[in-house]
Amino acid sequence: MSFFIGIDIGGTNLRAAVISKEGDIVQIFKVENEVQKGAAYNLNKLVNQIKGQWSSYEIEKVGVGAPGPLDLKVGKLLNPVNLKGWENFNIKEYLSEKLGLPVQVNNDANVAGLAESLVGSAKECESVFYITVSTGVGGALIIDKKIINGAHSQTAEIYNMIINEDKYSHAGTNKGGLEGQCSGVNIARIASETYGKTLGTKEVFDLYKSNDEKAVQVIEKWINNISIGIANVIAVVDPETVVIGGAVLIYNTYLLPKIIECTKTKVSDPSIVDIRIAKIGDNAGLIGAAML
Repeated sequence: MSFFIGIDIGGTNLRAAVISKEGDIVQIFKVENEVQKGAAYNLNKLVNQIKGQWSSYEIEKVGVGAPGPLDLKVGKLLNPVNLKGWENFNIKEYLSEKLGLPVQVNNDANVAGLAESLVGSAKECESVFYITVSTGVGGALIIDKKIINGAHSQTAEIYNMIINEDKYSHAGTNKGGLEGQCSGVNIARIASETYGKTLGTKEVFDLYKSNDEKAVQVIEKWINNISIGIANVIAVVDPETVVIGGAVLIYNTYLLPKIIECTKTKVSDPSIVDIRIAKIGDNAGLIGAAML
């Protein structure tokens, strides 16, 4: 029986998993990402862990989910915000040489979306748009169980989608862009500005659940903004379903009905609105990467 390896490159940890062709995780490896020591040093730590265990398995291929931007044609990191010193590192070439196996690389949102399409909350759907709302905002378009990358590897990069006329630009993104209005970091920013003191994202949602007037204002505005983004996706892509992952909604699933109802007011046919919560969780990146 042959298996795949999925690798998830994060700013804090590097993880790898041996995964069956059915998407079941057999074994997980993890090493700390000492970012300042560079890509080769950290990937080599992970490779050594994998090699120390993989004699038990017949490994067919390796897939990697990494933060963008990426040059997908050659499998190279370009200038990832949270991986300083990893710029222009060819992950595909390095891991192919170290492991002696075929390697595919894609961005982390894409592989998480692929996992949800194959074995997650949208496994019965042929067209899926995946949105992750966490520290940042990302997207993935999956058609016929395949990632659509686009001519320039820019498909579903919705973080920069302009949704309102707000003058705030998050980390150089468009003013009024989706990430600057809807990410967890920016929920906290907007709330802190509203209250005149520093608040964390969890604090904002706790205040919202207690019906604090200012928090209700912040979160209702967030619901409207994320619904604009989803409605734009539906208008352009018309997917069977939109799946939302990432910590912001995973820990606040009670907001889904409000997002659905708000989105319905912004599309031409409310009956086509199908929005779901991602179900795989933290291992979606590992599973999706393995399935590349």
